[in-house]
Amino acid sequence: QVQPVESGGGLVQAGESLRLSCTVSGRTFMDYALGWFRQAPGKEREFVAAVYWNGLLTNYKESVKGRFTISRDNAKNTVYLQMSSLKPEDTALYTCAATRTGNWWRISTWGVYTNWGQGTQVTVSS
Repeated sequence: QVQPVESGGGLVQAGESLRLSCTVSGRTFMDYALGWFRQAPGKEREFVAAVYWNGLLTNYKESVKGRFTISRDNAKNTVYLQMSSLKPEDTALYTCAATRTGNWWRISTWGVYTNWGQGTQVTVSS
């Protein structure tokens, strides 16, 4: 069993950058693919990005491609989400989640994730 804990959120202006971190407790970190989801007030939770256990496979929501980069450091049990050129519409609660699913084609589906963090707020002002 693993428990994700996010950090790094904050208030930034449009065009600025922010890096989120998610540290995952537990000794089986490499068994898991990690994903980032976000939810804005009044909106449904949406997939943002995911990275496979070995860091070689990544997947992104279309609207963040070229602006966000997901990576992981297995030695530190940590996954990162580097966000650049932030826009007001990126404002949301960002949550990290872990999954042991072997179906990479479902990696953007929140239902395959079994372990969730509490989230970190990102607010982008215009």
